[in-house]
Amino acid sequence: MLHIKQAVIVEGKYDKIKLSSIIDAVIIPTNGFKIFKDKETLKIIRYYAAATGIIILTDSDTAGFKIRSFLKGAIKNGNITNVYIPDIFGKEKRKSEPSKEGKLGVEGIEKNLILEAFAKAGIESEERPENPDPITRIDFYECGFSGMPNSSALRKKLLAELDLPELMSSTAIIDILNTLMTKQEFFALAEKIHNGEEQTDNP
Repeated sequence: MLHIKQAVIVEGKYDKIKLSSIIDAVIIPTNGFKIFKDKETLKIIRYYAAATGIIILTDSDTAGFKIRSFLKGAIKNGNITNVYIPDIFGKEKRKSEPSKEGKLGVEGIEKNLILEAFAKAGIESEERPENPDPITRIDFYECGFSGMPNSSALRKKLLAELDLPELMSSTAIIDILNTLMTKQEFFALAEKIHNGEEQTDNP
């Protein structure tokens, strides 16, 4: 398993499924050209670009390069690394016919070739230990961000504090929190938000 600190940007959910068995990283699908108008996902990608850096791994066809070019222009701050899979002609098993250009996408490329592509881009595995005390759903609940009458409002304040889209799910929020801070830092941030709530309620 290749441990990567950067978030990895792929085109679709099947690419994400394939990569999840090969790398340990945050993987974000663009859902193809939908990223051109998906401001929420783009905001998350920009956030990771600035916080950890991102790796773009799209298919090696015209569509894949259009998405790479769009992201390069849309991300002004942060670090972008491009990883390219080789041109291999064929058809993914789940598809009835090849793509328009006849090339295999990320989901159809063999594991060793994907690892070689990362190596060629200078991406090496970071043998980091598992987080012994990650932020959990229970922590999220106990801090009031889920399961409470005012949880929705508190989540919005949390996301605003982190400059993230307010429509993110609790699972996505917890994933991001675990890449950005320790449990103790999360508790401190939650306390800050709650104190702000109290000041608003009691001017």
